[in-house]
Amino acid sequence: MNRNTGMNAGQIIGTMNGMQVFGLDIAKHVFQLHTVNMGTGEIVNAQIKRAKVLAHFANHAPCLVAIEACGGAHHWARELSKLGHTVRLLHAKIVRPFVSGNKTDATDARAIWLAVQQPGVKFVGTKTAMHQATLTLHRQRELLMKIRIMQTNALRSLLYEFGATFAKGKRALFKDIEATLEGLAHTLPQLVRDSLREQVVDRVCRH
Repeated sequence: MNRNTGMNAGQIIGTMNGMQVFGLDIAKHVFQLHTVNMGTGEIVNAQIKRAKVLAHFANHAPCLVAIEACGGAHHWARELSKLGHTVRLLHAKIVRPFVSGNKTDATDARAIWLAVQQPGVKFVGTKTAMHQATLTLHRQRELLMKIRIMQTNALRSLLYEFGATFAKGKRALFKDIEATLEGLAHTLPQLVRDSLREQVVDRVCRH
């Protein structure tokens, strides 16, 4: 049964599909929970340590837990789902309009609780662990490619300061860089040339 929680009309809900609604603001160490006790109508704002979150919900009847789709949200969605709860992930732009007053963990949890109960809200699908693992590989590869390009451009730029130029392309750079370093033996200290050589060797080995 829905209870009057003292909020404006249209926000006084508290249950969805017969399940009690929880707004959960996740963090690194302490989570913030917002809900309404459907027996007494009492508004509940509570902090829960990360290590005790699953234990808290394990002892609770099946409920609907709303979480903002941020870092770690998919992990918690999977874990809470294993306990028999329904989890809804919300995009930050959906939650933001419901944050009232100063932004705190408590107001964020309340905003999540309110946002999930609005009609027509679109949810973010929960990714499986395998899906996230695959995305991780793609992101790692993308990052490595950026690092390689940055390193190649940096070598060109550093040596250009000493009058050295190279043809376009990484092949041309790696083909001519040793001869270029030797040609700069009287300009660049040995320590600098050795450092640049290490970068080239490291770059070639990674490639």
